[in-house]
Amino acid sequence: MSQQETDEQTGVDDEGFLVDTEDCEAREAAHRERGTSRPITVVGNPVLHKECQDVTEFDDELAQLIDDMFASQRTAQGVGLAANQIGVDRKVFVYDCPDDDGVRHVGAICNPVLEELAPERRNLDDSNEGCLSVPTAYAALARPDYAVVRGQDVRGNAVKVRGSGYFARCLQHETDHLYGYLYIDRLSKRDRKDALKQMAEGTARYEVVPND
Repeated sequence: MSQQETDEQTGVDDEGFLVDTEDCEAREAAHRERGTSRPITVVGNPVLHKECQDVTEFDDELAQLIDDMFASQRTAQGVGLAANQIGVDRKVFVYDCPDDDGVRHVGAICNPVLEELAPERRNLDDSNEGCLSVPTAYAALARPDYAVVRGQDVRGNAVKVRGSGYFARCLQHETDHLYGYLYIDRLSKRDRKDALKQMAEGTARYEVVPND
């Protein structure tokens, strides 16, 4: 049996949204145990600063990449991870993230596109944000507190993921990554400079890929 066939059996609900709140512990553990943790690329690495290539092959290689991403995410103690954060130029991200109600969400999405929200849904939350690719740095960043991302699952089926609060921030943050944007790119020049200073003065708790 291929890895793709043994991957998460989450399915979708009646509205086409990925069911990502069931069996979270078992699904995440299965991915992680099949995967190999990789070091994290950091700001300055070219792969982080360009749009990634679309996923076109939904095969065992993709399934293995997703497993490796879950393993890497757990090692780095993150809640979301994009493929280019481990140096892979593909539009896919994984997440293991709670929403503001404490509900855990675990899943993976390929070729994500963030839906434009109607004005009445755009309630901004200016909480602090951090990034595994900008280790030890944090800054306040206003983002909508609700997000919907359209994309494909590991088999290529069309799916949607929705989130509120912290999970909405995660979905927006990881989608940004795959289009070449870090959260610090959305900050003022002053705040971006401060975040990079925090990173320079800190020490990552996980292995990173040094920039040449």
